[in-house]
Amino acid sequence: MDRIIVLDFGGQYCHLISRRIRELGVYCEVMAAETTASELNAIVGLRGVILSGGAASVYDEDSPKTTKDLLEIGVPILGICYGHQLIAHVLGAKVEVGKAGEYGLTDLTVKDGRGMLSGVGKRTTVWMNHRDIVTKLPAGFRNLASTRHSKIAAYANDRLRIYGVQFHPEVTHTTKGMRMLENFVKITKASRDWSMRDFIKKAVQEAKDTIGTRKAVIGLSGGVDSSTAAVLLARAIKENLTAVYVDTGLMRYKETEFMEKTFSGKGMDFRIIRAQDRFFGALKGVTDPERKRKIIGSLFVDIFEEEAEKVGAEVLVQGTIYSDRIESGVTKHSDNIKSHHNVGGLKENMRLEVYEPLRDLYKDEVRAIARELKLPEVIITRHVFPGPGLGIRILGEVTPEKAYITRRAGYIVEEELKKAGIYEKYWMGFAVLLPVKSVGIQGDSRSYKYPVVVRIIESKDAMTANFSKVPYEVLEAISTRITNEITEVNRVVYDITNKPPATMEWE
Repeated sequence: MDRIIVLDFGGQYCHLISRRIRELGVYCEVMAAETTASELNAIVGLRGVILSGGAASVYDEDSPKTTKDLLEIGVPILGICYGHQLIAHVLGAKVEVGKAGEYGLTDLTVKDGRGMLSGVGKRTTVWMNHRDIVTKLPAGFRNLASTRHSKIAAYANDRLRIYGVQFHPEVTHTTKGMRMLENFVKITKASRDWSMRDFIKKAVQEAKDTIGTRKAVIGLSGGVDSSTAAVLLARAIKENLTAVYVDTGLMRYKETEFMEKTFSGKGMDFRIIRAQDRFFGALKGVTDPERKRKIIGSLFVDIFEEEAEKVGAEVLVQGTIYSDRIESGVTKHSDNIKSHHNVGGLKENMRLEVYEPLRDLYKDEVRAIARELKLPEVIITRHVFPGPGLGIRILGEVTPEKAYITRRAGYIVEEELKKAGIYEKYWMGFAVLLPVKSVGIQGDSRSYKYPVVVRIIESKDAMTANFSKVPYEVLEAISTRITNEITEVNRVVYDITNKPPATMEWE
């Protein structure tokens, strides 16, 4: 099978590059920045290499580097952002701190529309995230494009088949980004015959090889990630899999009833653990979001270990996907933005071996796999729900009363989106409860109650997101219902912040 390798220099969008290449029908995987030229040359079917972005500066002593011989391995090479700067640096060009940074949407002027920028047009919008710039080209390279602050925003050497772009073609905000990546794929001449069916075969075989005849437990939350992981593992190890759903008291409205109806008696050892008191007790008085995430994650592991001991399991399977892992800073050069409970909540001394069959995939890829596996459409199309549940949608201390308010408000948001026929248009819609109160007037009397924040966002891969321009009449219906039906709330506000600079969840 032909493949393209992405070298990870710590950028938040590193794995998103691989996801985009797979979307173009070419198998792609991520390897460490320290991968050598000889290791790459040993890969069967290698057709191209991409150097990812990263937070470091190429001229810093401790920044991740590559070597000139890696740039001479004989396959097309593309550098993105930090990778763009690194190639220039290794080949003797000049990289300096720019007079101004470029963050977000930027106008790109194309000077040479051949090769990498074929079909892009004379001007286009790209997404930038840098301050360093290439100020002098390596010998034999030509400048392809520029922006206001980056005179060399893209370059090429067609003889060496080496290319660099200062911007991020992999994010959806870059208007012609997929066209640029497709141009690179064409340059590599890689066969575009990879599909999700190939992934399913590979994942089932990998699970068989990893777990063997041992028993495993899987944390089943009802979301598409854990449900897909459960079906994959059931194919691989069959009766040796036990699925555990934990009711933390921080779940969606009537979630436990939904889980029982959906998974009980469906050919799977499915168990419901009611642990609300344990979670509320552990979270009492805790306000720091990282502490909340880690407490919730650690309690999950305790419960999984208890259930594993009952059935003699040695492996804990989790439906963690890549966007969860990268924000937890799991790669060598990436930053820890916030700990996903599947990652940051794991104990150092835990008895179970962790296995994550979906670790390198994004949400839309998981949904495509779920459809191949014939999962119920209600699970495939469900809005994303965080592992720590309402614990990170309640700012400040988590209590049963606040969980009730947030759960009811979130249910109203989703129900009104469904009524309007626009639920599946959005990545997720939910409610956030603030740790303050505001003055209002209800029934001709002064009220002093909680405000609720409504957040509805659109995304393709969770790495970037836009707030949704929901019709005003839908927002008004949501606000009216929340303030009428939840007696503890007298104000509703709408979050109009994109990611970045914000994250999807508030904590």
